[in-house]
Amino acid sequence: MSKASQVGAGRRLHHPDRDEIRLEPVLSALADPIRLRIVRTLARGHGDMSCVAFDLPVSKSTSTHHFRVLREAGVIHQYYEGTSRMSRLREEDLEARMPGLLAAILGAS
Repeated sequence: MSKASQVGAGRRLHHPDRDEIRLEPVLSALADPIRLRIVRTLARGHGDMSCVAFDLPVSKSTSTHHFRVLREAGVIHQYYEGTSRMSRLREEDLEARMPGLLAAILGAS
């Protein structure tokens, strides 16, 4: 493996496949107010957003934790664009696995 391939491989983030997304981790991820705030921001049509674009009342390390929980639950997809970690909501995957759930959660205030 070339050095460039090794660097690229180190920057890949694990995401569950669509068929691996389960209700319990999704609900657990969305139960936290900070993570729900991240999801609501993405759902407002902002598309792909850099993690630093979110105005969160937590430290950078805590913010990183919240994004990781959402990614590992299958709620968001993250990728690198240069040095920025970009996030987007996995709306289609969530709708396919749990029809209406995301809309119901986002609609509840």
